[in-house]
Amino acid sequence: MANIKQQIKRVRTNEKARQSNVAFKSSLKTAIKDVYAQVEAKDLEKATAALNLAYKKLDKALAKGIVHKNYVSRNKSELATSVNTLK
Repeated sequence: MANIKQQIKRVRTNEKARQSNVAFKSSLKTAIKDVYAQVEAKDLEKATAALNLAYKKLDKALAKGIVHKNYVSRNKSELATSVNTLK
């Protein structure tokens, strides 16, 4: 454990940020799984709504620096392709 007061504060702040990022990443993965579930159920309307939510979460995760840009790009492409199979 750090002895310097400012470093103790940084450790606390970093832990809060880490927990926040873990929670957001979990909700992101859930949103992605929801799109695939709606595609599996062959429900175009719900799949499209879930796709919009997943896109929003992916973009936000990228803006916050939680995930890499290639991860976002790959997932958007795969999700769009899977939803387009319903059309």
